[in-house]
Amino acid sequence: MGDRDERAPEPRGRNVAGETPTGEPVATDEDVTVHEEGTELERTIGLVGGLAIGIGTMIGAGIFVFPGIAAGEAGPAAAASFAIGGVVALLVALPSAELATAMPRSGGGYYFVSRALGAAYGTVVGISLWLGLVFASAFYLVGFGHYAAAVLAEVGVAAPIDPVIPLGVLFGVLLTVLSATGTENAAKLQNAIVGVLLVILTSFLAYGAGDALGVFGTSAVPEQFAPFGVGPIFSTAALVFTSYLGFAQVATVAGEIKNPDRNLPLAMVGSVVIVATFYVVTIFVATSAVGSEALRGFGETAMVEVSREFFGVAGAVAILFAGLLATFSSANASILSSSRSIYALSSDALLPRRASEINLRYGTPHVALAMAGGPIVVLTATGQVELLAEVASFLHLIMYGLICAALIALRRNPPEWYDPDFRMPGSPYLPAIGGLASFGLIAFMAPASIVVGVLVMAGAYGWHSYYARGVTLKGQL
Repeated sequence: MGDRDERAPEPRGRNVAGETPTGEPVATDEDVTVHEEGTELERTIGLVGGLAIGIGTMIGAGIFVFPGIAAGEAGPAAAASFAIGGVVALLVALPSAELATAMPRSGGGYYFVSRALGAAYGTVVGISLWLGLVFASAFYLVGFGHYAAAVLAEVGVAAPIDPVIPLGVLFGVLLTVLSATGTENAAKLQNAIVGVLLVILTSFLAYGAGDALGVFGTSAVPEQFAPFGVGPIFSTAALVFTSYLGFAQVATVAGEIKNPDRNLPLAMVGSVVIVATFYVVTIFVATSAVGSEALRGFGETAMVEVSREFFGVAGAVAILFAGLLATFSSANASILSSSRSIYALSSDALLPRRASEINLRYGTPHVALAMAGGPIVVLTATGQVELLAEVASFLHLIMYGLICAALIALRRNPPEWYDPDFRMPGSPYLPAIGGLASFGLIAFMAPASIVVGVLVMAGAYGWHSYYARGVTLKGQL
């Protein structure tokens, strides 16, 4: 079966503390993570970079693509939908942060679940994480295409064909190539984009909140808070949960984070809190300015029209620019993180060894990046915004529930190597609530999204049965 390796190799971290008796690396080196055969991933991402990956991924969909869709589904109560999503994300970010400080390795949720629950669960989660990020990246790129097309329309450029999908596909290819030329390049770009983005958004939301509260400007549009009842609040929370995938993406590049004991928890928890606040304020401002029915009609570029309402053409152009940056940064971080999931699976011999090859010139997993970028481009070409978003949410919610279960298992029966520098409070109750909440949101998803997600998981388990059933991972319980 190709280049299958029955040895189930474990990446070996070069570190000052050595390895535990189980063979699980402590991984305390601040410069590099050394893997089998001398290949290595450099630790080039600091706290700002980690926050930028989390915030940059999450800020795009929640603010620039979802307001029109979410307000159309739940009315002004879409703000509550985002708040529910934020609480669930925080309940998962806390156990993820503990696990990440104990296992600061590339692969994130896959690595945690595989070591706590075994190779079969790990394979399902790892492949689901890979493909979940593929679906999410395609969703972000379609959003980018909508904003790019709106920019062209704003400046009076008439395209001979609808440019949304071609532009999304083009930038999917460009971002994959960028990530292949070095993680540091992608991280620097991410930092710059997120910095500019936060300045624009903070200015816009500060004015919008003042307007909505009657400090200045026009009166808020009168509207019932939950015009469609309670049910749509939760179904909308399930849909928009794609907006909260960024904190987990920080964990997927844990092997490249400097000072992971400190920076991983701060980046993961901090990004959720910051972004959830932005989401709730954005929906409040948008529905107050123009009403939920108007937002529904504006679609994926609703925030452009809200800004036009406040500031005229200059405001519309500023938000168009911010929307391009946000969807671009979301796709950039997702492509990077998706490839690291493939890399981790391959390093453990759950995928062919070739997938974990490192490009000696750039120090990046170029084969894994191709395996991420290729499907992303194909899915972007479909243009199915809501389906892409919900399938991504489904696959991540499954992983999040299993991450919570992994923490409970490791706390109940800790192996010798399990020594996290951050311990979440309230265990086992809070992780149990986080796991139940993650699985519970799935019940509110569209049937088509659930079916596609289940098929992905079934395919992942079939792959494990065919290719990797005999693999034993070092360090698992």
